[in-house]
Amino acid sequence: TEICPTTLVKPFSFCYNNSKRLKARLFGGNNHTVQEEKEYMTRRELREHCFKMLFCADFYPAEEKEDQLEQYFLAPEEDETTPEGVDEILHKVELKEKDSTLLKERAEMIMVKIPELDEMINQVAEGWKTRRMGKVELTILRLALYEMKYDDAIPDKVAINEAVELAKKFGGNDSPAFVNGILAKLV
Repeated sequence: TEICPTTLVKPFSFCYNNSKRLKARLFGGNNHTVQEEKEYMTRRELREHCFKMLFCADFYPAEEKEDQLEQYFLAPEEDETTPEGVDEILHKVELKEKDSTLLKERAEMIMVKIPELDEMINQVAEGWKTRRMGKVELTILRLALYEMKYDDAIPDKVAINEAVELAKKFGGNDSPAFVNGILAKLV
């Protein structure tokens, strides 16, 4: 099911989880070497934040999307208590400025390519057009397809596997199979 937020914070409520930071890993290209004891955003963290940003921005008109990307970093921490009584963080963005800049630039590059990405998806999605797809699945497909077509540092198999993992985490029961099926046709 899709949630149409009345405020920017609403989409965070159903899709945000706390992410872990790994030390001494540099992001970018094939440059994964240990150089200093600093924290950097992992590819998986980048992908998840990028998914969330693209998902949230998709609820707004084109002229507001850039502002919505900025709002992602300003949204307050949000948490809830699960039925088991465990406190779970739904939204908490603590990124270094370098990571925030990288993330925003990546989301903007993907947003520019959305018409082209949607056309590719429409060509292989039998019986489904992007306008009929759930926003979660469509956002995951766009992100993965961008990685497959425009990011040489990410092998297609990795992009597909990570997309399926995002679908398991944020989508419905049928989302992983749907995402995998569409992306497999685009390899």
